Amino acid sequence: MSFSLSSLSQPVSPAATSILGVRIDCISQQQVLDELDQLVAQAHEQRARGEQVVCQQIVTVNLEYLMAAQRNAGFRRCLNQARLAVADGAGVVWAARYLGTPVPERITGTDTLPELAKRCAARGYRLYLLGAAPGVAEAAAQRLQQLAPGLQIAGTYSGSPAPAEEEAIIVRIAQAQADVLCVAYGAPAQDLWIQRNLERLPVALAMGVGGAFDFLTGRQLRAPKQMQRMGLEWLYRLYREPWRWRRMLALPQAALLIIVKGHKA
Repeated sequence: MSFSLSSLSQPVSPAATSILGVRIDCISQQQVLDELDQLVAQAHEQRARGEQVVCQQIVTVNLEYLMAAQRNAGFRRCLNQARLAVADGAGVVWAARYLGTPVPERITGTDTLPELAKRCAARGYRLYLLGAAPGVAEAAAQRLQQLAPGLQIAGTYSGSPAPAEEEAIIVRIAQAQADVLCVAYGAPAQDLWIQRNLERLPVALAMGVGGAFDFLTGRQLRAPKQMQRMGLEWLYRLYREPWRWRRMLALPQAALLIIVKGHKA
């Protein structure tokens, strides 16, 4: 089954909901992994036939994304045009349930990346890690190879989302013959970077993963499992990084807008 609800002009289907004008696909992590697996397999078949492979984008949407999309129409289009837009954050899961179109579960980039790595290892797909501070992607690659024995890391590079660096980065990825690209430039930079370069990226799919490399390598600590299950991971992060308080204002602001506006943009 395919969950490719990617066109901005498409109406919201029973397999998706709209929260403040941003599409969220109502699928589980297992279904996401199956879809990503299918995309890479299709890309391999296309290459074998000598056809051009078009990169597909996956976005993980939290309440900060929803608020940024209210202020930035380009970012909102980026999210709505992605191949998959999944609920990353307890707030988005709550919002979907409140609006009467619940999603099966929260799907974070940090949780999905190791599972994606295991799929890649099992199928022989090559994974490229882009972004984060110098040395972090390399450490994340080593950790993923521990979690997914046999994983082929096509390459790692910190780089930056600056347009001036795009051509050189794309050349690196092409030379590495990667199948899957994970980008850790933070939001909205990572998602806009992927969107700008979709037609030039020589990979089957590209996914923004935020701070996943830092969490994988222990440079940032995640909230205890109990807090994650209670939807309080944001509170733990605020406790550890109090300078983020301004960004955290997006949470009550988004909740109020959802209550007032519902599905409307």
